[in-house]
Amino acid sequence: MSVSSSTSNLGELSAARYGKTKVRVFRIVREGKWHHIVEYNVQALLEGEIAVSYSEADNSVVVATDSIKNITYYLAKISPHILNAEKFALHLATFFVSKYAHISKAFVEIEQLRWTRIHVAGEESPEGHPHSFFRDGDDKRIVKVEVDGSAGKDKLVGKVTAGINDLLVLKSTGSAFENFYRDEYTTLVEVNDRIFSTSVDLSYTFTNIPIAAPTDEKKLDFVIPVQKGETGYAGSVWDEDVPARARAATLETFAVDESASVQATLYKMAQRIVAENDSVHSVTYTLPNKHYIPVDMRYLDVDNLTPSKAEVFVPIAAPSGLISATITRK
Repeated sequence: MSVSSSTSNLGELSAARYGKTKVRVFRIVREGKWHHIVEYNVQALLEGEIAVSYSEADNSVVVATDSIKNITYYLAKISPHILNAEKFALHLATFFVSKYAHISKAFVEIEQLRWTRIHVAGEESPEGHPHSFFRDGDDKRIVKVEVDGSAGKDKLVGKVTAGINDLLVLKSTGSAFENFYRDEYTTLVEVNDRIFSTSVDLSYTFTNIPIAAPTDEKKLDFVIPVQKGETGYAGSVWDEDVPARARAATLETFAVDESASVQATLYKMAQRIVAENDSVHSVTYTLPNKHYIPVDMRYLDVDNLTPSKAEVFVPIAAPSGLISATITRK
């Protein structure tokens, strides 16, 4: 059934972006017999003067999503920044905004899967085997990039958020939850020793960065403005050690903190990331409780409920507490 002219223009297009998602990329970088690998799931979306493709069925402004996929693979082949998710995402987004006059913003998200070198007894390198790897965890590095050319193709601005998803952690003591608000709906018992487990989702956002416009004809160049050891590198989006520091801050703080609550531990983890990385503007954690409930064995005259004697637990998937907060640099 066709839409009548009397009802087809009741609304106006107020926002639109489109692109390609779930582009799976695996890249080998060869340095002689020494190989580096990365595996990404990439999403690339575009904004700009594309309204007529919606309102007037005019496809002349549409860079086909298949082309977006092909560009992603081509940049994965030629980009010198492919091994670093932040730099590669910025390179890809900068290309889209620079290449197409009518595209003003590009949004690139990368999910990086874990691969770690296998260590073999007696091998030459302490770093591991030169071309053999294993999946050593289900957590993923996450990078979200926006390159904004709205102010002009020579005034590009990059916005970068990075982090970790699905980092499962647990400690069997060193956590309590007491003195919480109580009323007629409260049934939870206070405890001074409990299992603390959560699946960490962490994101940290850098201060906005200027992006140099490509100067080559094909708009394929991407310039890193500061290198390691130079002023402004440490703790910036260009600093390739930021992800490792953020991961270490998360794991080490979780391990050693005598936790009064998930909230209190979350705050300490975020404060450390802000303190150790000068260009990180804000840090967000989302921490769902992974509950472990001690099995009641009193019917057998066995104490498995006293915290110091609780040893057998039932993992509970749902319902789950969910704690989230953002800490922003002053």
